[in-house]
Amino acid sequence: MNRPVLLFVSCIVAYLIGSVSTGILVSRWFHGPDLRSVGSKNTGASNVQRTMGWKYGLITFVGDMLKGILSCAIAEWLTGDHLAALPAGLCAVIGHNWPVFFHFKGGKGVSTSTGVMLWCFPVPALISMGVTVIVIALTKWISLGSLALVTLYALLVSIFFSGGNPWVIGWSILIALLCYIRHRANIRRLIAGTENKLGNKIT
Repeated sequence: MNRPVLLFVSCIVAYLIGSVSTGILVSRWFHGPDLRSVGSKNTGASNVQRTMGWKYGLITFVGDMLKGILSCAIAEWLTGDHLAALPAGLCAVIGHNWPVFFHFKGGKGVSTSTGVMLWCFPVPALISMGVTVIVIALTKWISLGSLALVTLYALLVSIFFSGGNPWVIGWSILIALLCYIRHRANIRRLIAGTENKLGNKIT
C-alpha cells in the first residue's frame, strides 16, 4: 500500500485504540460506578481518582497515556515516517474524547494527549509535564494544570521544535484546542472560582 493509504489506516486504527476507554474498563473490572453518571460524568483518570481512589486513577492515567503512545508507534511503524504519528495521535485523542464503543461519551483527553505529546516531541512534553505538576501542586486544580500542559506544549513546539512547519504548528494547536473544548465547564468554574480542587470527591 502507498503512504497515504497507510496513513489513513493508521488514523482509523488510532481512533479505535483511543475509543477503548480505560476508565470504564477499570470501573467494570474493579466493581466501580458508571463513570458516565457520577462526578464529572467523564471517563478519564481525574473522575476515576475522585470516585474510586488514587490507585485506580493512576491505572487509568497510565492506560490512557499508553493508548496515545501505541497509536503513534503503529503509525510510524506502518509508514516509516515520524510525522505520521502526529495525525494518528490526534485521532487517538478524538477517539478517547468521543469513543465509538461507548456511545461517544469519553474523557477530556489529557492522559492520551500526554502519551501522544511524549512520542511526537518528548522534550517539550517533559518540560510541560514538569510545569503542570508545579501548577497542580500550587493551585490544587487539575484542570488548570491540564490546560497549562497543552498550552505550554503548543507554544514550545510551535516556536522551538516545529522547524517552521505549518502542519506541525497547526497540529500542536489542535491538540491544545481539543483539551480546551473538553474543559469548557472547568474553565467557567475556574473563572468563577468554584472549580473543584484536588482531593475533593465530587466535580
